Amino acid sequence: MPPSASGAYRPTSEWIHPFAGILGAPPPSLTRRGDDETRQEQLTNQPTIPGDHVSTNRSEQLPQLPADARVLLVGSSGGHLAQLWALAPLWSQRQRHWVTFDTADAVSLLRDEAVTWAFHPTTRNAVNLARNSLQARQVMRQVAPDVVISSGAAVAYPYFLIARRLGVPTLYLEVYDRVESSTMTGRLCRPHASVFAVQWPEQEQLYDGAVVVGAVL
Repeated sequence: MPPSASGAYRPTSEWIHPFAGILGAPPPSLTRRGDDETRQEQLTNQPTIPGDHVSTNRSEQLPQLPADARVLLVGSSGGHLAQLWALAPLWSQRQRHWVTFDTADAVSLLRDEAVTWAFHPTTRNAVNLARNSLQARQVMRQVAPDVVISSGAAVAYPYFLIARRLGVPTLYLEVYDRVESSTMTGRLCRPHASVFAVQWPEQEQLYDGAVVVGAVL
C-alpha cells in the first residue's frame, strides 16, 4: 500500500485501522487479511466519563479493541514505558505482549506480563539495531499481533516496518517532553504508522496527519 503524496501512511479500503475513533468518526470495522481468510470485527467506543469531569487526557476515549485482539506494546524503558502503561484503557483487557529493555523499572513493572527483552542501548548503535530487527521478525511471527502500539524510541522502528509490510495496524504515541522539535524515531515511524498520536497541540504541526490525544500522564 503506497504512502500519500506527503509521505504519511494512509489506510486503504482493504486495510482499516482500529483507531479511527479518535479522529471524531465512529470506529470502523477492523479488517485483517490472513493467509486464507478475511476477518472483520466491530469496534466500540469507551464509555463516556460521567459527571462534569473534563480532562485533557483522551486516552480513555480511544476505541476499544476487539475482545480477542492480540496487542504488541513496544517501547524503551523509563518514560517511554510509563506512557505505554498509561494507555491501559486500550490494552488492559486484551491479550498482550511487551517488548522493552531489562532495566530495573521495566522488570518490576512488567513482572506479571509476557515480555521480550530487547537489546540496548539503541542510540546510534548499529549492532543492536540489527539484533533488534532480527528479534522483531521473530516476535512478530510468534505473537502474530492484531495491532502494534509504541511510544518509541528506536526499538520501535523495525516493528513498524514489519507491521506495515504485513498489514498490521499500528499506533505511535509521541513522547510528551518534545514539544518544539520532532524526535528521530517519530520521523522514522511516521510514514509507517496508521495513526500517529501526539500529546500537545504544539506537536501536531511537527507531523503530517498527527492526532492530538492530550497528555497521558
